[in-house]
Amino acid sequence: MTGRRQLLVVDDDRTFRLSTAQLLRQDGHEVEVAADAAEAVALLETRPFDLVLLDLRMPGMDGLTALEVLRTRGLRTPVLMISGFGTIDTAVESLHRGADHFLSKPVDPDLLSAKVWELLERRPAESRVHEGALGSMVGHSEPMREVFGAVRKVAPTDTTVLVQGETGTGKELLARAVHDLSARASGPFIAVNCAGLAEGVLESELFGHVRGAFTGATSDRAGLFAAADGGTLFLDEVGDVSLALQQRLLRVLQEREITPVGSSRPRAVDVRVVAATHRNLRAEVDAGRFREDLYYRLDVFRIEVPPLRERRSDLPLLVEAALVRLRERSTTTAPTMCSPLAMRLLRAHSWPGNVRELFAVVESAAIRAAGPRIEAQHLPPAIRDPAGSGGGRSEGRYRGGGTDDERSTILAALHETGGSRSRAAELLGMSRTTLWRRMREFGLTADDD
Repeated sequence: MTGRRQLLVVDDDRTFRLSTAQLLRQDGHEVEVAADAAEAVALLETRPFDLVLLDLRMPGMDGLTALEVLRTRGLRTPVLMISGFGTIDTAVESLHRGADHFLSKPVDPDLLSAKVWELLERRPAESRVHEGALGSMVGHSEPMREVFGAVRKVAPTDTTVLVQGETGTGKELLARAVHDLSARASGPFIAVNCAGLAEGVLESELFGHVRGAFTGATSDRAGLFAAADGGTLFLDEVGDVSLALQQRLLRVLQEREITPVGSSRPRAVDVRVVAATHRNLRAEVDAGRFREDLYYRLDVFRIEVPPLRERRSDLPLLVEAALVRLRERSTTTAPTMCSPLAMRLLRAHSWPGNVRELFAVVESAAIRAAGPRIEAQHLPPAIRDPAGSGGGRSEGRYRGGGTDDERSTILAALHETGGSRSRAAELLGMSRTTLWRRMREFGLTADDD
């Protein structure tokens, strides 16, 4: 499996509910619990789960009724029905109403664990990714649900949108989603990186020019605003635009017309602008580097894209999306899963490059894996070694993680290798001596190999 699956255990028996959740967490899953069916239905309508373990008999709404409610509302989450009153008739009835499997209590832990993995493997990764996506953006964390909600609200309007976020967070994907969900979806979507072009070149690219406007202008050029007429123009890194060019952008937003370089004849354009920047534009205004009037024209509806370190629960889904993309474009078979230890190491990384960095890491690891599963040793050294080379802490690698994360990562490596320090050190990309020193600091022991 790729990363941690999101499971929901629903049972009014507190002992069974908590013990089952503990068992599943030991298998590497993330588990939520609910004491009744009504609570479970409410949870399922607000966030995605990969599997529901549902008790049959509970006070109030019973399991079969809850199952029927879920299916009639279009929720296709796999359901494993469990009951202490299991008969052939109840099993058949639950399957008839949409359950994926039925188990009778008392449930053997090994059987339950195996059945959970089996049901999860049946569900294609493409389906999980699709359910947690908006356009090409992927995520089911609370910060991303807020972003998706904002996109859905503003997309049908013609309002100018300002997207703020760190480099690599997917600002252009968000702009594309705004366009695709708007009435302009059939029109052009044009993107330009304002930081990647010199001022004179950018002015000509945006507004066009007439023949003879400057040396090398041998013919008229329409420009990107004209090319985006009837659609959306995405101005990436708008915070890097010079003050002189900001004045021209302000006029376009105010008057809805452009004047090509070297011309005195304006041209009306019907363009929706989505602007993005990694800078704090309010701070840029205060520092005198950005026009305040343009800032207010751009900052009509702002969407903040969270950095990856603030939405770590999305990592398994993002890794899955990266692997799906690799399989779609690769002539060779890309891995379909990621080991629990590899996923733990990915979660511990600070991701200064955000989703762009993650996708690059996954592609690199997939090439190294040359098999069905990405293991910890396939990851880059900066991610495999949570403490940095030589056992010293490296600033940034565990930012926000702390020693608890490092301790749990070492424990996971030891568990995966059956307690072998040599193999665990190899997985973590550190020397055996360094691992032993870190184990002593954390009070850990393991049988030698």
